[in-house]
Amino acid sequence: MASEHEPRRLLREDGVTVAQSVDTATSMWQRFMGLMGRGELPAGHGLFIHPCSSIHMFFMRFAIDAAFVDRDLRVVRVYHSLRPWRITRVVRRAKGVFELPAGTLAGAGVQTGDTLELVAAQEVSGTPA
Repeated sequence: MASEHEPRRLLREDGVTVAQSVDTATSMWQRFMGLMGRGELPAGHGLFIHPCSSIHMFFMRFAIDAAFVDRDLRVVRVYHSLRPWRITRVVRRAKGVFELPAGTLAGAGVQTGDTLELVAAQEVSGTPA
């Protein structure tokens, strides 16, 4: 299994790739900073923040998709194209959130109730979405 700090691939339960390179933010500072200050989030990339049950878009320069997940990585709430200077509500049951480029969740068919999986790149044999 990949180290917590190595980028990992995000898959839907059926093996469809949602993002090829997902970083993880677990420290208080990493979670606070999130994607702030970045000029973009390239296609195929993302950030998994945990623990986390709400996010803000302060000082962001671009819209993102957000998939809030429970401890089993089951999607409990989806936000599409969340724009800068917005705040989400607190998502009950959420233990973490995947922040992805706008349009990623719809493009990969991710919806509430789906289960996601983070795996090391070498563990994946499927085709990217």
